[in-house]
Amino acid sequence: MKRLVTVALGILTAIGGFVDIGELVTGTAVGARFEMRLAWATGLSVVTIIVFAEMSGRVAAVSQRPVFDLVRERLGPRFAFANLVASFGITLATVAAEIGGVALAIELATSVNYVLWVPLVALLIWLVIWRVKFELMENVFGLLGLALLVATVAVWQLHPDWSDVAHQVFHPTKPATESAPSYWYYAIAMFGAGVMPYEVFFFSSGAIEDHWTEADLITARANVFIGFPIGSLVTLSLALGAALVLAPRQIEVSSLYQAALPTTQALGTWALVVVIIGFFACTFGAALETTLSCGYSLAQYFGWQWGKAVKPKHDARFHLALIVVILLATCVMLTTIDPVKITEFVIVLSAACLGDDHQRQGGDRDDQQHE
Repeated sequence: MKRLVTVALGILTAIGGFVDIGELVTGTAVGARFEMRLAWATGLSVVTIIVFAEMSGRVAAVSQRPVFDLVRERLGPRFAFANLVASFGITLATVAAEIGGVALAIELATSVNYVLWVPLVALLIWLVIWRVKFELMENVFGLLGLALLVATVAVWQLHPDWSDVAHQVFHPTKPATESAPSYWYYAIAMFGAGVMPYEVFFFSSGAIEDHWTEADLITARANVFIGFPIGSLVTLSLALGAALVLAPRQIEVSSLYQAALPTTQALGTWALVVVIIGFFACTFGAALETTLSCGYSLAQYFGWQWGKAVKPKHDARFHLALIVVILLATCVMLTTIDPVKITEFVIVLSAACLGDDHQRQGGDRDDQQHE
């Protein structure tokens, strides 16, 4: 029974980890412009993140060391430093975008400008990281993130022509109104939104935080092979809802509020409350994960003591790094830069960064096999 509960909660965590501000904005924007012609990019991204997450979790469970630690040891400090600079920069920008996403979700509920909520959101992120246990932190926000499945219910209520949807999915073509560069830009964006580098670092380091062993690999794989596909279902539901409601009206998505419009139209204003809860949970959970991932990568590269379960006095540099990351991300958001714009920038770069990380993980795995 304990293992069953662990699997169920882990699945919810995977859903919350896959659906963040990048998926919310990009999925809706792509649905509004291309309908379901780029669904293949989401399918490719979920397969990719499943492979990366399963591999990183397995390496951590078997070796009892996180992936970034092994990367530095196997490939040397120079290669690892290049990986650190690229992935840390993207993840730090993602922290800023996620903080902005949480603030935007609160703005939807209160009508108070999101910039005013940014300092409070940053403070809450630090308090949760500092005081809330790792497992509780994962599961609470993963469970609340499940509220976004209301978008899937809304799609059924909109009664789409499923034969037309299937044709767009399995016979994708570039719309006549779109250029080839635009089509491929958004294809890369959809792919990048699902395979952010922080997901791999967080999954690997989280395995150490949760004390995974080889006996936990079955549970870990259940989390990955079930949770991430359900997360992709939410993304595709948001895209399809936008294709049915926003695309016919030629509405281009430029704000988080527009991502909620199809669900609200299908189910009524009560659904907006559920969607806002889902938006808040997914973006807040992702903000926690990205902040921790920044700290994990720095600590593992420089050989610091790290971990949420470790008292701050024993890993002061790790916790100081987390505070600095939160402060930097907060300063970025206080410039009033649009979180959606940051998201668009980050997700296009994330695929290239993760591909570079994949080469390093692959080299590390080969070294282990030779030994």
